[in-house]
Amino acid sequence: MYILLTYDVSTVTKAGEKRLRRVARICMDYGQRVQNSVFECKVNPAQLVEFRGKLLSIIDTATDSVRIYHLGKNWEQKVEHHGKNDDYNIDAPLIL
Repeated sequence: MYILLTYDVSTVTKAGEKRLRRVARICMDYGQRVQNSVFECKVNPAQLVEFRGKLLSIIDTATDSVRIYHLGKNWEQKVEHHGKNDDYNIDAPLIL
């Protein structure tokens, strides 16, 4: 499945800055960063459960948020891009 994940982590404290770095690292394990706090990810249901669990174990639900948008199978018809793209391809290998 194809998902779009966004997060907002409060960085008012040192602990918040650390959470932000940890959340970003986990997101990079599952997808491609397309904006500062936005990732496009192709995951199977088991990977999504694991991914969500890791993020929820890190964030402070009183000050931080994570949003997951499920774009489904026909995501190509639901994603519209304008501007600089740098030849991004979600199906390409993340590590060359």
